[in-house]
This record gives sequence, structure tokens and C-alpha cells, in this order.
Amino acid sequence: MSIAAEREAPPVLRRSETTRAEVEDLLYTEAYLLDEWRMDDWLGLWTEDAEYVIPTNDNPEADPDLDLMYVNHDFRLLKGLVVRLNSVHAHREYPWSKTRHLVSNVRVLGEDEDGVVHADGAFTVWRFRNQDRDCFVGHYDLRLRRTDEGLRLKGKWITLDACTLAPYGAISIVL
Repeated sequence: MSIAAEREAPPVLRRSETTRAEVEDLLYTEAYLLDEWRMDDWLGLWTEDAEYVIPTNDNPEADPDLDLMYVNHDFRLLKGLVVRLNSVHAHREYPWSKTRHLVSNVRVLGEDEDGVVHADGAFTVWRFRNQDRDCFVGHYDLRLRRTDEGLRLKGKWITLDACTLAPYGAISIVL
């Protein structure tokens, strides 16, 4: 079930054996890989049924199937994003921005009947490029799955706290 569908009918969650520290470790690894621009390694943190969504600021509860989104990517589109961001032809991000991802207030909310861990947290992402300085602040709604490789991201719904993107222009980095 998608994160958008779960917002309509939240699943019953049981206590999870996944700890907050495990979720934080995954998010800290993700932040490090993004800040070091190791996009291929970052993609390896995702399951193949990935869902990466950023609704518009004016409609944070939007349905990706019905409403406009800043970003609405499955794993195939995440792979395309990585190819684009690694390319010297990605004019919005070449030369690459310097970013700093900060993650806090992580909570494990529980586990659903399919074994998917539900968690959330807060973030601040600083982006520096040329003379520009942008700060994105918001909330992560996370879905994680344990695999043979360890805990992996299955879903990430990003709600931005800003009322508008006007000062930023566009989201050209991974939040």
C-alpha cells in the first residue's frame, strides 16, 4: 500500500523490533551519501518497490495519483534521477551543489502486517551553489523494510515546512 493510501486508512501497527538507532543509522548513512554526492550508493539504500514523494507546499496531504507533486518517483524514476544528477549535462546541479543533510527527532512508530516499519523524523537540508544558499526544512514519513542487506528505504514522503518554494526556485537535490 502506498503512503498516500495509508493516509486515508492508516494501518494497524504493532511494536517493531527495529530500533530508533537502526533507523537513525540508515538516515545518517543516507545523509552522508547524499552530501558526498555518492548517488549510486544512495540508490542502493532503496527497495525496488520504492516510493519517493514530495507534495506541493499548498497541498501536503495530496494524492500522487490525482494531484500535482514536486516529486513522485518509484524505483525506476529514482534510477533515472541518479543518472541525471551524475551527468555533466544536469545544468541545475553541475557543478554539484554542496549540501548538508541534518536529521533529527526520529521515531519508530511500529510495524504493519507486511513487516514494513513505519517511522518519521525531521530534517534540515542546506544547499550551497555559486552565490546561492537554500535551506529546506520539513518532516519525513518513512517506510522501511528489512532485507538481506539490512534495513532499506521503501517509502519516503517529504513534507516541506515552507509555505512556498519561491525563494528556492526548484528542488534540484535529493531531500
